[in-house]
Amino acid sequence: MLKFTNPRLLFVATAMAGMLIIGCQKNGTPPAQNTNDVKTEAAKTIKTLAVSLTQGFEVGSTSPKTAYDVSPTGSSSGDNVTLSGSSWNMYDALIGNLSTDQKAGSGSARIRNTGKITMLFDVTTGISTVTIKHATFGGDTPSQWGLFYSVNGGSSWAQSGANITTGSTLATQTFTISVTGTARLEIRKLTGGTNRINIDDITINDNGGTGGGTVITGKKFLFDASHLENAGSADWQIDADGTESVPIYTGGSTTETKAQRIPTPSYTGITSSTAETYWKGGISSWAVSLVKLGELVETLPVGTSLTYGNASNPQDLSNYDVFVVVEPNRLFTAAEKTALMNFVSNGGGLMMIADHTAATTAGTDANGYNPSDRDGDGFDSPRVWNDLMTNNGINNNNPFGFNINYVDISESPSTNVYTGTNANAQKVLNGAAGTASKLAFYNGSTATLLPTNNSSVQGLFWRNSATNGGNSNAMALLATYGTGRVVWIGDSSPADDGTGDTADNLFNGWSGDSPSGFTSHPALHLNASLWLAKAQ
Repeated sequence: MLKFTNPRLLFVATAMAGMLIIGCQKNGTPPAQNTNDVKTEAAKTIKTLAVSLTQGFEVGSTSPKTAYDVSPTGSSSGDNVTLSGSSWNMYDALIGNLSTDQKAGSGSARIRNTGKITMLFDVTTGISTVTIKHATFGGDTPSQWGLFYSVNGGSSWAQSGANITTGSTLATQTFTISVTGTARLEIRKLTGGTNRINIDDITINDNGGTGGGTVITGKKFLFDASHLENAGSADWQIDADGTESVPIYTGGSTTETKAQRIPTPSYTGITSSTAETYWKGGISSWAVSLVKLGELVETLPVGTSLTYGNASNPQDLSNYDVFVVVEPNRLFTAAEKTALMNFVSNGGGLMMIADHTAATTAGTDANGYNPSDRDGDGFDSPRVWNDLMTNNGINNNNPFGFNINYVDISESPSTNVYTGTNANAQKVLNGAAGTASKLAFYNGSTATLLPTNNSSVQGLFWRNSATNGGNSNAMALLATYGTGRVVWIGDSSPADDGTGDTADNLFNGWSGDSPSGFTSHPALHLNASLWLAKAQ
């Protein structure tokens, strides 16, 4: 998590329609406020704008299209290239990676004259909307371009909307097409002569009806605030109304906002259009989004016992489906580690989020930042999590199948996403909240997978330079343990919504991540939450 630089621009996250909120229980008391109520669950089908295709022209170090027309030069039919496993035709166009190419990531399409980019394949679930990023190349003057679509395999084309004029910086244009069945797209440069344009991040949202399947509502999520998640310049809380004094090592102040058990105002006031600022916390977007999906959220405040199987504790983990811990800054006690291991083993879900670090917690790391030991006790979140997995008294041999590397990396963003058939991974990457195709780190840690310790461990994202499906340099992963589930993400910044304690330096990594282009952080975190809760 980067806390001192890199302001973020807003991006439009995957839309989620039809999100209803479950009502109060039979006694009229909101379930999250009545500790004696038995959890109630219901099933609902939510309609999402599922992403059926994304093309960001991220082709790595070897581009399949470095000249406007390659075979032969000046060919009137352009060149067919394979991008993300699918065939496209690029006529009078190439994939550019110059500093003068306007791009979200390392590359974008560059088109001149009356060139065009054409899908040579169909999406099969229709098209509801399309978003495309566009700009004028370098110092060229503006040009116009248009989006065309075909429902008969490219035999004929219709234009969607009006001509679009490029500007000097990347802008996002949204088109509403609303066709069902098979369809494909073509982007044509229409005016401007030899002046060039850049096209990037083509995203097609499908029109296949209900998406994401059935989601079980009424699951209970407990967000931890008892391990100094608010220390220093951090604010990993869903809502905080009071203040407290906490130790400080770097960043922020000693007076921090303090989370309370029940977020206020009541979750019953949340509708599908409620802003995340309804609650005050650095991860309020996450919690508000869960409520919109019909789930229940609470906080474990500082000073509250973390137990499992203690009937006298109203916030005992047995009362919850998922325990969410974002960047803990204090070690779990021996009793707490026993509780966590038993909670997961007996069916609970554990969301483990870490942050950047270095070989030691003394001094600064390679990027000039202190490791994320925000209270100065010698332990930051990677060390807290590794301690849980190697010193819990139940299974000290990395029982979740991974260990965290003491590194500090940035990736802006990674598109090295799992592409296999693991059913659990597919639910997290392509679930009810949409498709997670990119993950940006703004100073985070990686993990090494240890499948001999736990064969269920599965990487979700890796560094762009790493081997897809390999055991090294994982940025996010999942595993099962006993009858429970675990998800780990190596940076807290993707969960940061940019609001919260005004004394802290926060930025919007949840839905905005300039300069690296759109990511899909909400989809990843929400799908992971639902999978952990066994809600999808």
